[in-house]
Amino acid sequence: MIRIVTPNKPDVLAAISAAHEIDEATAVSYRKQYPALDFLCGYRSACVWQGKAIQYLEDAGVGWGNFGTLTSAMLDGNANTASHKVYKFSDRLLRQYGRMQEVVREYDRIHRVSLESGASVRIGMIADYEPTADAVRTLWEQFGPIDIVWNINPNGSPSPEAIAAGQELGCEVMKWDELREYLRTA
Repeated sequence: MIRIVTPNKPDVLAAISAAHEIDEATAVSYRKQYPALDFLCGYRSACVWQGKAIQYLEDAGVGWGNFGTLTSAMLDGNANTASHKVYKFSDRLLRQYGRMQEVVREYDRIHRVSLESGASVRIGMIADYEPTADAVRTLWEQFGPIDIVWNINPNGSPSPEAIAAGQELGCEVMKWDELREYLRTA
C-alpha cells in the first residue's frame, strides 16, 4: 500500500499487485486488508482482470487498472472511480450501443453481449496498433472461443494475417464500424 500525494488533488491510497491475474478473491483480500483503498493497481502490463473482480471494485468505489491508469487518475483526482484506461472507452461504447439487452464483462478485455434479437456474441478486445495472427490466436487460447476479435486501437487496423487467423478459428476480426454493423444486423 502506498499513499500518493498530488498538489490540489485528494491523496490516493493504492495497493500495487504483481499478480498476473486479479480475481474477485484477490480484490476482496486487498480491500479487507486496506479498507481505505482508493485504487488497486495491476502493475504487470499483461495483468488480466476478471469481470467479478472489476464489478466488486467498482461497487466498492475502488478504482482499478494498470500503472498508467493510476497515474492519470491521481492527476485527475478520480482514483476511486477510475477504470483501466486501455479498455475504458471500448467498454463504455459497447454499453451505450442501444441494441443490447445485456453486456456482461467476463474479463477486462472479454465481453458477452446479448442482443435484442436474442443472439449472444462473445467479443474479445485487442489494443494493438496492428494485431497479428499470433495476437488473435493468443487471445483465443487464453480466454476460449470468441465470436469477434475487436481491434480497439483507433489508429491501426488488423493485419490480413490476423483476419485469416480469425477465420481459421471461426471468428471475425474487425474495427468498431464493422462491429457496430455486425451488432445491428445479428
